[in-house]
Amino acid sequence: MSIKAFELVPAIERLQLMGEKAKTAIECIECCGKNLYIGSSDCFVMHFLLEEKTQHNGKVTVTSKKQSHKYLAVRKPIVQLKAASALTRILVLCDNTLALLHMFNLEPIMSGAKIKGVTSFCVNENPTTSNPFSIQVCVATKKKALHLYTVTEDKMIAHKEISTSDIPVTMDIDSHFICVAESTQYVMINFESNEPTDLFPYDAEQTNPMVKRISQGEFLLSGPSALGMFVTSEGVSQRPPLQWSSNVMATGFTFPYVCALDDEFITVHSILDQQQKQTISFQGGKIMNNFEGKVYVASTKEVYMLIPVPVDKQIQELLNDKRVEEALTLAKNAKKAGMSREKFQKIFYRIQQQAGFIELSQYHFKEAAELFKAGRLDVRELINLFPLLLPANSNFTRSVPLLHEFADINQIVRHNKERLAECKEFLISYLKDIRGTRFAVGYKEEVDTALLKLYAEINAPELVELISSDNGCVFENCIETLNKYGRYFALGLLYKYHGDFEKALQIWTEIVDGKREDTSFPGLEFVVDFLASLSDHELVWRYVDWAIKKDELLGIKIFTDRPKNEVPSERLRPDDIIDYLHRYPRAVIRYLEYLVFTKRLEKEKYHTHLAVLYLDSVLQLRKNEDTSKEQLDLARSKLRHMLQTSVLYRVQLILGKVKETDMYAECAILYGKLEEHDKALRILVYKLKDYGAAENYCDVNSSSKDKTYRRRLYQILLSVYLDPLEGPKDALIGPAITLLNSNSSEFDISRVLQILPENWSIGLLQHFLSKAVRTNMHTCRSTKIERMLARGENLQLKAQTIRETRIPVTMSDDRKCAVCSRPFNEPSFARFPNGVITHTQCARNKYVCPISGNVFSTKKS
Repeated sequence: MSIKAFELVPAIERLQLMGEKAKTAIECIECCGKNLYIGSSDCFVMHFLLEEKTQHNGKVTVTSKKQSHKYLAVRKPIVQLKAASALTRILVLCDNTLALLHMFNLEPIMSGAKIKGVTSFCVNENPTTSNPFSIQVCVATKKKALHLYTVTEDKMIAHKEISTSDIPVTMDIDSHFICVAESTQYVMINFESNEPTDLFPYDAEQTNPMVKRISQGEFLLSGPSALGMFVTSEGVSQRPPLQWSSNVMATGFTFPYVCALDDEFITVHSILDQQQKQTISFQGGKIMNNFEGKVYVASTKEVYMLIPVPVDKQIQELLNDKRVEEALTLAKNAKKAGMSREKFQKIFYRIQQQAGFIELSQYHFKEAAELFKAGRLDVRELINLFPLLLPANSNFTRSVPLLHEFADINQIVRHNKERLAECKEFLISYLKDIRGTRFAVGYKEEVDTALLKLYAEINAPELVELISSDNGCVFENCIETLNKYGRYFALGLLYKYHGDFEKALQIWTEIVDGKREDTSFPGLEFVVDFLASLSDHELVWRYVDWAIKKDELLGIKIFTDRPKNEVPSERLRPDDIIDYLHRYPRAVIRYLEYLVFTKRLEKEKYHTHLAVLYLDSVLQLRKNEDTSKEQLDLARSKLRHMLQTSVLYRVQLILGKVKETDMYAECAILYGKLEEHDKALRILVYKLKDYGAAENYCDVNSSSKDKTYRRRLYQILLSVYLDPLEGPKDALIGPAITLLNSNSSEFDISRVLQILPENWSIGLLQHFLSKAVRTNMHTCRSTKIERMLARGENLQLKAQTIRETRIPVTMSDDRKCAVCSRPFNEPSFARFPNGVITHTQCARNKYVCPISGNVFSTKKS
């Protein structure tokens, strides 16, 4: 996948370089800042000054001006040049001799510092020494050895000789490590520890050995099969190799690109993905190298500069080709290419935003969302892509330059409805995800309004949730949208959210009445719940009649389900509500039940009214031939429960009505309320013949009374069994014996024995008598135990009193209260066990000393 990463720009043309000496050829070059040095085949060193200029069209041109030249007079080619700007020196290798020249006038250094027998050399760009006015140089000779020198302004000082297994061909150095190409293999040498590490072999006939330091601790080597191999100083490769041509003769590196020179072309490779990015035609190339982040290439006659295309332009080209991954990878590494943090961050955000729109256009929704968030996209850019989703009052305009080329979403989906639905679903998901986060700060209106419109279009359940919660929806826009799609329930909620409760109720009642249709509407119960929570009581009364006519039992909840913390109002007085509800019998019963059983109001008129309505309901059901037994039983059970549990209704009033019917159970309850237990029990026994109910009557009516009262009730029931008003005297012997033998019944044994018939046998009463004897014996023994325990406690208290009174307490006129420091004017005083004496009124807690705080007992005063 190609990309234009460099422009090939002439730096020094043939005529300017050669002048009249047409036979002169370039052998080597070196650049330091704006200074370019050329070593020629006829032993000249030439110095040029380069100047880069950017034209109006963005193109860069390079002009050069020759400053000086120097003939070294040995008639040999200049093999290698290296500038040392800190020393203002040029290292020159010519005729196997390494010498120093002055950087600007090219004059030899008078000290005569030279190293002979040198085949090649390299400078340590990551030196192990701290002297800023010296450089470390590694020198190769024709022997199996490398030499380390420290070079100053006028000296070359030998430091170390490193033996090699073969004669070095070329090498480069970083810190303590020297990467060496020997005649058949590459070796990494740690010159500090003298430990060599064999890397890999190569065939000298097929591979031109090259070693280039590309970063701290990493080298690029030309390997077998036309591969560019990356090797670290530890001797391992952490990047895949580059595939280049088989006849590469030189390389240059500027992050993230490796430039390779062969006979016909310059190829550009990325170390980020190891792909070839650009091919530049270049005939007759001989030299390539990088100097201070710039790559120079030269033929025998000319010098060119590879000017990097700005990274942002490269990235934009990749984005235009929809190569998102490559663009992002290049962008992430742009900072390493020397871009400032601020500029990098700004550009990178924009690149991520552009990439997000590209991913969206390819329906890669997950990737698009991640890129939008990472790039901190102004969410309005995305919403604006969908027509009519932004609020009508929005003054948003797209960013310049544009982030994408699409007029709107239809240009992406090309009127494909399924794709359009997918894109809208993505937008919903994205807006939901960022809503309330830092990505939507300042854009609440736009986000919420867009969500509402999208929800309304598809009738999403989230529409109600959005409107019911805190939102920034633009009111006028949303009213139009909800009306358009018939979302009347949500429309009412929106009016409610904005405080227009009357309008909301008008819409909802029209839905209930069938004047509007909305399948999402929850029904009448929702309107009732809203009215029940409404604090505007005037508005509530306007809709009460409508709601109760629709459903009495549901409508009455307007009054029964009021908020617990609601302030009492004259408009909702219970008496007024009851008066209003007289037209609705079921509703008034339910409201009275609420007052009596839920609010537990202890007012006789409410209890009596409810009892009367219960009774009337039962009587109506009894008259109706179509009434089922279940309905009648339920109504009577409610009446009996009311009559039994309440003590506030007018018993005589209810009893007068009940006595005219055959409702004996209710009549018995009412007689019980009047303490006429004999009548009540005779009804249960002789009218209803329900002996279990009779025993339950005694149990219920004595539940909160003392034992004497309980025994009296059971005694009355026994008398009823033994003294029937009609029929034989012994007709109810069975129930009477059952009552006597019951575990729940209680009797005064002596009174029972007095009323039992004389003709009853002992065998018939054996169980009762046995139980009575056991009960009496238990009571007698328990009483004795309690008496003895009380006597023991009394003795203990007497002993304690004796102990306490043995210690005399002397009270004199000088004695003062320990709490208030006042004298004792009364004969009474309080003395604590620790000897503290106070007034009785100052001893607030007789178990805690008021001075020391000591606790003398855990009992509470």
